[in-house]
Amino acid sequence: MAQAESSATTPFETDFWKDAKLRKVWDDIVPGEPRKTLPYKLTQEAIALYCRAVGETNPLYLDEAAAKAGPYGGLIAPPAIHILLMFACTPADDWMRSPGTVNAGQSWSYNIPARPGDTITLQARALDKFIKRERLFVVHDNVFFNQHGDVICSGRGQTIRPM
Repeated sequence: MAQAESSATTPFETDFWKDAKLRKVWDDIVPGEPRKTLPYKLTQEAIALYCRAVGETNPLYLDEAAAKAGPYGGLIAPPAIHILLMFACTPADDWMRSPGTVNAGQSWSYNIPARPGDTITLQARALDKFIKRERLFVVHDNVFFNQHGDVICSGRGQTIRPM
């Protein structure tokens, strides 16, 4: 199975089913309890691969000369890179239980851009869980930081979990 680099020494597992049986079910989730996370060293290669995957061609993300002349003075990552970071900063045994978890919505705020070379950390927790119309909901809170402790982005979302 292919792997991408998630830190200097820890590979990012891409076999999403490998640890499925170890993942928490709804009954195991404790609101307020911090989730396990991993630091992730963001590389220009990871940014370029993400951009290629989503069809992003903005030179601020891909062209060093253009980015240096731009408003950020250098290369940055697209704001939606948090999607890659969510998986890269989460150990495979702590991903959402699959199959069956459904994204029920999310809202993100972007503070500063992530940059190549940043070491990204994630603070994540469930804020609440509840049952509505016989469905199991979890409300999540996620905040990404760079190595200086600056907030890159933060988001809240809900998932519907399998029974």
